[in-house]
Formats: sequence, C-alpha cells, structure tokens
Amino acid sequence: MTPQELSSEKDHFSTSFAGPEEDYWTDLTLETYLEALSHTESWIPVFDEIEAGPAKRRDRLLDRAVRKLAVTEFQGKEYVEEYVRCQYRSNCSPNTIKNSYQVMESFIGYLIGVDKKSLEEVEKRDVEGFVEHEQDRGMKVSTVKTKLGIVRAFLGFMMEKGLIREEVFPWKLKIKVPETLPRAMEPEDVDRLLGAEGSVRDRAMIMVLLRTGMRIGELLNTRMRELHMEEQKILIYEAQKNHLGRVVYFSDDAKGALEKWLKERDQKQEILFYGQRGKILSYPAARMRFVKYLERAGLSQKGYTLHSLRHTYATDLLNAGMHLEYLEKLMGHRSLEATRRYARLKDKTKEEEYFKAMAIIERRQKDGYEQCDRELQTLLEETKRLCAHDQDLHEHP
Repeated sequence: MTPQELSSEKDHFSTSFAGPEEDYWTDLTLETYLEALSHTESWIPVFDEIEAGPAKRRDRLLDRAVRKLAVTEFQGKEYVEEYVRCQYRSNCSPNTIKNSYQVMESFIGYLIGVDKKSLEEVEKRDVEGFVEHEQDRGMKVSTVKTKLGIVRAFLGFMMEKGLIREEVFPWKLKIKVPETLPRAMEPEDVDRLLGAEGSVRDRAMIMVLLRTGMRIGELLNTRMRELHMEEQKILIYEAQKNHLGRVVYFSDDAKGALEKWLKERDQKQEILFYGQRGKILSYPAARMRFVKYLERAGLSQKGYTLHSLRHTYATDLLNAGMHLEYLEKLMGHRSLEATRRYARLKDKTKEEEYFKAMAIIERRQKDGYEQCDRELQTLLEETKRLCAHDQDLHEHP
C-alpha cells in the first residue's frame, strides 16, 4: 500500500471513529488498523481481540498496559499502573481502560519533552501546556476535551494519595465543544437507499440498523439467540459503549428483510451477520458494504455513514411523536440530554410559529400595521406560554 493510500485510510479512520457521542464501537488503535491494511494478511487476527468479549479484552488491555509501562523510563509510572488497575477492579469498559492508558502515555511523553523527571513534579502549567500541544497537533476539540478529562481524573487520583497539591488542577480551563446536529438522512435519500439493489445480507443489515437504531458494533456482535423474530425484537445484554443492556424492536419491513437473510445464511453459524469462517464481521467490511450501497443509490457525495442510520432512526421516531423518555431507552443513552439533541432536528412547533409570525409581518404592507401588530403580539404571548410550559416538562421528566 502506498503512503498516499495509507494517509487516506488514516483520515477515514479518524473521521469514522471519532465523535463526542461516541457512538462508534471499536477496540482498534490507528496503528493496528494501518498495520493490518499494509499487509496482505486477513483482518481476522486483528479482530480476534474484539471477538474475545469484554472480560477477556479487559484482561488483555491491562496486561498490555503493564508490559508497556515496565519498559517506560519515567518516575511515577507505577501510579499510572495502579490507576489502570483501579479502573480494572471497578469493572470499567475495555475502551475506558485503553483510553486512560493511551492518554497517560501521551501525557508522560509530553512531560519528558519539557524535561520533567517525575509525575510528582507536574504543575498547573504542564496540564495547560499539554492541552495546547494536543491542539497544535490538530486534534479534534472533542478529543482534546476527553484527554483533559482523563488527565484531570488521574491527577485527582494522585491528589487523593497526597502525591500532588490541589493547585495543580487548572479548574478554570474548560474546553467548549461545538454542539453539532446529528447527521440524519433526508427522507427522499432513505427512499433512494432502500430502493437500491444489493445482496440479501447487506439489505438486511441496513434495514435492521435503520429500524432499530442499533450501533454498528452492537449489530455485528448480535448472536442468533438474541434475535426474536416472532416478537420482532433483539436483546442487547450489554452494550459495549456504556454497558447498558436494552431491548430494541424492528418493523415489518426489517422483519421481511431478515427472513430473506435467514433463509440464505449458514444455519450452523452463531453470529447473525458473520464474516469469514464464521467470525464477527469487521467494521471496515461492514462500512465498505454500506459505501457500495450508497454508490448504487447515487448518494456517494452526501457524506452519510453507517451511524447516519442511527441518527435517522431517532429523528424519524421523534417526528412521529415518540416521547424523548421512551426514545432514550431505545437508543441506550445514559442521560436524556444525549437524546435531546435529536429534538433540535424535529422542532415543528418552532418552525410553524416562525412561518405564522412571518405571514403576519408580510401582511403589514397590505393590511396596515396596527391590526398586524396586535396579531403578532398575541402570537408572541402564546408562544411564550408554550415555551414556559415546555420548560416545566423538561425540568420534571
């Protein structure tokens, strides 16, 4: 693979797996991703670790962190190991353990670069300098904020042990993350996507993602025993992103697509959508199938990703009148605030009130100002009462 191709894959990896939501499941680092791409070998060895399950992955990640720390020449590295072990004992997710160690590895590397000899020498300006260093590298704002949170958590751990002073914390250092709208598909684009030709398996995957709102990692890990066709539901015993178990339901059209796939698939396989030799289908493989589907639908330039199907699911349900509290459970969110982002896409009340007000304003030139002003004032008062009522509902969910 050429350097240009590797660079392209690197950009795609950063885009595909990044984001505050978080929303993408992966246990790959960029290095392992590029290493696999640069060889002609199968993806299977890379994804064996993902298939191992949360418990084994936690064991492997802890072991890897301990082995790498053993060869690190920096005073205080034993505190990082103790912190990671503490997360392990607290049953944190594999990704939490991995991210904590990787961020602390970067932080230690920065401290070595500014001639610090020990973690006990850390000062407030070192934390601020680390943030600026990551920003100068072109890291995404959400990524820098996450790294700052991990460093703060570790320094809090150090402070509890009496190893550093409270003054080390840059309490006023806060990173504002842009509040972007979820990237949902337009209704006409959904129709074009579903009208495109594709294999039975690919269509079933897309239909299930679109009608259940499952994360791609959740779907790729779904076993046949977790699929209940008669009740039209899938059991997610433990989400890999946040450890929340939930039940998701699928519609009649998704059921029809699944029935066609179930007739074709190898009945001996345990995994619903399996890859080579019955292994879990990799994310890159699933993504490439979706990309080809977009090409056949003429939607390649729209910037849609597999995760757009999840966003579309949430937006469609809200537009159909589903309450946020119910959608929160179906999406597997830990807080209502994460779900509330989708409400900004479907605020029909605000849209209707805007056009009502503009219609009154436009009539001013025809019907005179006085009558229109009274109508506009009445409308504004009604809107204010509606907003106050809506706010009360949100404060008492």
